[in-house]
Amino acid sequence: MEAGGLPLELWRMILAYLPLPDLGRCSLVCRAWYELILSLDRTRWRQLYLGCIECRHPNWPNQPDVEPASWREAFKQHYLASKTWTKNAPILETSVCFSLFRRRRTRRTLSVGPGHEFHSLGSALAMSSLFDRILLFPGLHEEQGEIILKVPVEIVGHGKLGEVALLASIDQQCSTTRLCNLVFMPAWFSPFMFKTTSGHVQFDNCNFENGHIQVHGPGTCQVKFCTFKNTHVFLHNVPLCVLENCEFVGSENNSVTVEGHPSSEKNWAYTYLLGLIKSSPSVLPAEDSDSVMALDLESRDQAWSPRTCGMVIEGSQSPTSPASSPPKAGAREAEVGSDGERVARTPDSSDGGLSPSSEDEDEDQLTYRLSYQVQGPRPVLGGSFLGPPLPGASIQLPSCLVLNSLQQELQRDREAMALASSVQGCLIRKCLFQDGKGGVFVCSYGRAKMEGNIFRNLTYAVRCIHNSKCNQIHHGLRSGIVVLGNGKGIIRNNQIFSNKEAGIYILYHGNPIVSRNHIFRGHAAGIAVNENGRGLITENVIRENQWGGVDIRRGGVPALRSNLICFGYSDGVVVGDEGKGLIEGNTIYANKGCGVWMMSSSLPHVTSNHVSYNGLYGLAVFSQKDGSGEFPGGHGAQENFSEDGDAILWEPEPEKDDDPLRRPVTVALIESNSVNHNGASGLYVQSSEALHVITNVIHANGDRGITVAQSSQLTRMANNSISCNRQSGVKVEAQCKVELRGNGIYDNRGHGIITKGDSTVVIENDIIGNRGSGLQLLPTSDTKVIKNRIHSFRAYGIAVQGHAKALVQENIIFQGKSNKTIFQQIPSNQECIVQNNKFLVFKKKSDTWRLVNPPARPHLENSLRGPSAAHSGQKVTAMATRITAHVEGGYHSKRSIFCTIL
Repeated sequence: MEAGGLPLELWRMILAYLPLPDLGRCSLVCRAWYELILSLDRTRWRQLYLGCIECRHPNWPNQPDVEPASWREAFKQHYLASKTWTKNAPILETSVCFSLFRRRRTRRTLSVGPGHEFHSLGSALAMSSLFDRILLFPGLHEEQGEIILKVPVEIVGHGKLGEVALLASIDQQCSTTRLCNLVFMPAWFSPFMFKTTSGHVQFDNCNFENGHIQVHGPGTCQVKFCTFKNTHVFLHNVPLCVLENCEFVGSENNSVTVEGHPSSEKNWAYTYLLGLIKSSPSVLPAEDSDSVMALDLESRDQAWSPRTCGMVIEGSQSPTSPASSPPKAGAREAEVGSDGERVARTPDSSDGGLSPSSEDEDEDQLTYRLSYQVQGPRPVLGGSFLGPPLPGASIQLPSCLVLNSLQQELQRDREAMALASSVQGCLIRKCLFQDGKGGVFVCSYGRAKMEGNIFRNLTYAVRCIHNSKCNQIHHGLRSGIVVLGNGKGIIRNNQIFSNKEAGIYILYHGNPIVSRNHIFRGHAAGIAVNENGRGLITENVIRENQWGGVDIRRGGVPALRSNLICFGYSDGVVVGDEGKGLIEGNTIYANKGCGVWMMSSSLPHVTSNHVSYNGLYGLAVFSQKDGSGEFPGGHGAQENFSEDGDAILWEPEPEKDDDPLRRPVTVALIESNSVNHNGASGLYVQSSEALHVITNVIHANGDRGITVAQSSQLTRMANNSISCNRQSGVKVEAQCKVELRGNGIYDNRGHGIITKGDSTVVIENDIIGNRGSGLQLLPTSDTKVIKNRIHSFRAYGIAVQGHAKALVQENIIFQGKSNKTIFQQIPSNQECIVQNNKFLVFKKKSDTWRLVNPPARPHLENSLRGPSAAHSGQKVTAMATRITAHVEGGYHSKRSIFCTIL
């Protein structure tokens, strides 16, 4: 544009000197001038905004170095907000003499300070009229008595923030007031710096130090660009309150308390505040590099499926003669460990174990084959987490675990959209809470909505108790959340990190839905469920926490479903003393401790999880009933998660459980899990309670597949696939009671099963292709071996050591290599009964043995389930239904009355 022959750049220089009213007039000349005025956003509009003493940087305090999208828009929003308190002012006032003649009312300015019209605030208020402006000049203004505001006024500090300090206790009894550019301190006689019960108060660009602010419904308040140092804001039954761009520092208790249901009675300001909130732009999340994971395994998106292996057998010795031929020169030997357990020297292969057909054998002698199936890990999360973690790489999270923007969240959830559009109680947005004890405390049916806040270096950030309905936190950063005292709601789509304690606490019958959050780099647990806490925890990314990713103790009964729990410095999931709940469909990956550490006395239900590449055991089951109280890694230590000490303060009356399907669970259950490539045993059991281990895939772990070190009550293992583990498939220690039925135990580098147990039942299993013996029965053991199919590639089918007591009956035992026999026992052992077994030896080179009638075990086709089955409403088991029916039934029918944290 060129007007009067002047170029645009020169016009911008000229217009940069105009005051705000003249800029407005110029924008009305024509469209070209309007666009010219808009083009001054980074110059004149920025200068006008930053030159206003009543406001701070529009992104203060969280991002003061980031410029807003538009300085003009930011200035406009501030200008409109600063005028809210005058919306009920009478613009026209009727003349006393003639009702037909009207005059515009003029506002006076009253000056307070040394050398000015008034010497104190109290004296100025005594002479003030409606909507007058009281200007406090620099200095310390101390009021010796309580200040009562009976008429609407505006009290403003003159000069820079910090030059005017007001020591007073103010009680607002008028309809509206505004306080700006002041430093508030409590008077000597009261900790309350300001309180109101019915009117509207507006604070702009103020500091509050070491006192209290109280607003009681139907009163309302609007607070912007304020700093609260060790100051408590108490909001009781407020219908609407807005805290925006504020900083809360050094609180000794809670910074903000929202208590009580929003008052149904509303003052004049409610409608104007609601319109202001809806007209302001939404808070959108900023990109945070901490949410990007440091590995990339997407290229290894390979599906694992049952594979057919060929067992090749050489030979020509009698099947029952003792071994006499020396091993072939150059053949790889197996080391014999304690109790005769064999450990192969062969280095690792890609899947954690070598198929016998891959060894360097003479092709002329490898003629007899036994075909069977080995179950490998099942695809989880698109196969991204099947490979080992590689340092320095990056992980592309599956779409189901990626954080959505606020707009995406609202579009996918109509109920959330309705909640976001409705505002009741307290709105807290773009605020900073740091270096204190508590952030926001919501109780007794209070309601709060939080957007774009940062909670940093706090004991807790958000606490929701005693039936509070309240919270929506839209992408709150560095937040720790506490839900207790029957607190309910939805905690969704947040980044929660670097907290001193658990990222989320659920205590004392708290019962929220926690979904699609990223909880990481905490100094304690990612999520802790204690003291009868409940809740549904689903589709979260919980990573790099110092303690367990999820810690469940002392009556906690959550449903933990479809989460990614990875890269923790301790265990993935801990189910401690008296902890219960459902752990279903989770990916528990690359934690330095165990994948899942639990106590059988807690009666957990662990199903359909993918547990891989953890540093210690995949699953570890312990018991505390023996009274020892000592566990590996200090797991027995019970951290007291109630930082307030006295549980009676928070323990409410538990809600009535109306779910008819919720019955007591009588046995711990581990079913349908994929447990692979963990550093120690896939499953370690040291328990004095009963345990059921059913339809799991336990593959390529760094020690045994399953180790039963203690089991004074029955541990039942049925329909599991146990394959390619570095040592034996299953080891049972002395004085253990174990039943193995319907399992497939294949290609393990030690024995298939080695037992010293005094009550071991091995029935209808396929024990094939293991490097050691199929079964190794050690002295002092008492074992029943019935109707199994057994083969060892290099050792005995069954080896009975010493005077082990055994019943070996109706088994099919295949011949291995010719330098070993099918069956070994001491002739003088009268305690070993062998009857009605079938020994198969080769007769000609074309022989091929196959496992048919029934096909190779385990029979998992109808047993293995993914988490999607539970989500689609299918029945998992009677136990799973009892657990999940209560949790889910308590949410979806009544979600509108609960709190929502987005």
